[in-house]
Amino acid sequence: MESTLAVVTVTYSPGEHLENFLTSLASATALPTQVVMADNGSTDGAPEAAEAAHENVRLLRTGGNIGYGAAVNRAVAEIDPSAEFVVVANPDVRWGPGSLDELLEAARRWPRAGSLGPLIHEPDGSVYPSARAVPTLVSGAGHALLGSVWPSNPWTRRYRQENEEISERPVGWLSGSCLLLRRAAFDSVDGFDSRYFMYMEDVDLGDRLGRAGWLNVYVPSAVVTHAKGHAAGRHPELMLPAHHESAYRFQADRHPHPWQAPLRWALRAGLQVRSKIAVAAAVRERRKADTDRQVPIGNDSEQGRR
Repeated sequence: MESTLAVVTVTYSPGEHLENFLTSLASATALPTQVVMADNGSTDGAPEAAEAAHENVRLLRTGGNIGYGAAVNRAVAEIDPSAEFVVVANPDVRWGPGSLDELLEAARRWPRAGSLGPLIHEPDGSVYPSARAVPTLVSGAGHALLGSVWPSNPWTRRYRQENEEISERPVGWLSGSCLLLRRAAFDSVDGFDSRYFMYMEDVDLGDRLGRAGWLNVYVPSAVVTHAKGHAAGRHPELMLPAHHESAYRFQADRHPHPWQAPLRWALRAGLQVRSKIAVAAAVRERRKADTDRQVPIGNDSEQGRR
């Protein structure tokens, strides 16, 4: 009897992305799939419509916006523990033909692979650097401070690994937007750390899998497209502070000793300042974009009288 592949996605008013996710999933694998939507409080009706339209889709309400990692854990707990693999992917992923079968074949080649991730295209066709090194305190700080103003700085290059050959290989961590997880590995580290509300939970998972003796394997023969950041772009005043809080938690957890307290204090203070600057810049950019959309085209004379 053909096994069923479990697919988990976390929904939060995903809009039209969800239907693209589900329809493209049909060509991603020859296996039958069972999709569990862990819904964190959608108000757009998309998850309900998807459940009604697709026999293999189940809606699981988490009871509120409990965060990404916690929602995944909640959904995985509903899946038969005997399932060897679980797919975790964002609802704004569009699957490439055969992409999941490619990941499954790679998992057979890498029996110590705890997680496997595909090559991820941006909507414009460019390759997103989804296979990265685990950030150290130094490389993480260098990337955070200089990544936006000096993208080619050595810390960002080392972290993002964009200059690495595109090849199947173990890496530090893989983007949580699309992962094939070996259930035994995921359970061995107790899944995602639910203290991360959003962001960095994939970095943390990859690091903990590595520390537990598992591999994170990049499989560029599997290809998906990710409409990255559709939710974050709407609410930068909420998402950017969450990102910085997660960055602090990741490093604080890895520098836990009492004698490292001054380091943690300095890290928190620096990230709080950077968060405020980033939010202010994002809000200004959003307001400018909104204003540009409202300006009538071809009305220069009216503009000049204002």
